[in-house]
Amino acid sequence: MARLLGLGDNTIDTYVDRGEEYPGGNAVNVAVLARRMGAEASYCGCLGQDEAGDLLRAALAAEGVETSHCRSVAAPNARAFIAHNAGDRQFLRSSPGCRATWGGISTADLDYLATFDIVHSSIFSGLEPYRAALRPAIQRWSFDFSVRGTPALLDDWLPYLDVAFLSFPDGADDEVAALAGACAERGAGTVVITRGARGACGLKGGRVAMAPSTPARVVDTLGAGDAFITAFLLADHAGASLQDALEQGATAAARTCGHFGAFGHGRAWRGSFDHAVS
Repeated sequence: MARLLGLGDNTIDTYVDRGEEYPGGNAVNVAVLARRMGAEASYCGCLGQDEAGDLLRAALAAEGVETSHCRSVAAPNARAFIAHNAGDRQFLRSSPGCRATWGGISTADLDYLATFDIVHSSIFSGLEPYRAALRPAIQRWSFDFSVRGTPALLDDWLPYLDVAFLSFPDGADDEVAALAGACAERGAGTVVITRGARGACGLKGGRVAMAPSTPARVVDTLGAGDAFITAFLLADHAGASLQDALEQGATAAARTCGHFGAFGHGRAWRGSFDHAVS
């Protein structure tokens, strides 16, 4: 059984078109989905001391995700505002809240990190000041760049990482293979580039593999990429081939498209949103 830690970002995914809110965030989603897939999963992040933070705490507890090293911050929790177009989620804007209020990394934190087989984080986690200190304690560091893998950001982060995930929806096969190779040269031993309905490309040990997407009944695409990441990481940890790990990721992503919220636990939201605010 793999031990996986989601380290960093969390949010409340607020569906302004449906008047609903769901617990989420890349590191949270990967931790919860890993637990559902049979891993021993924990989450470490900064949670607000408000109703939004309470929703995240309750969902993580209900899913059996351990949270002993989370920070509780006297500030609003992070929140993302989302609409939908034929099931495809459209991010309107977000409020980072307290998600990067780490207050430092302790020796106890480093000892805790060292107990996990996989630590997964993302560009929204605010870990830049701590990555040099974190790196020696982490056995296998996985990181999601989403669609924001700029050359500068890749140069900054890739030397610290073991597994890098990027999203390149419009990339042709030769383009994503070239990008994967460039990322590997910067330090990440395993690189995965997802392209939505166009499938995914992976590189590991100098070998490139391509996998098609899995047909899905699309209700809500939010969380599909996180499901892909989770299934890939657990399959890879278990010794699956690169091709098989990509295909398991695609299957998990398709399954997640069939329901609202990355992993459920939604409730009514009665707030307001000004679409003119950027």
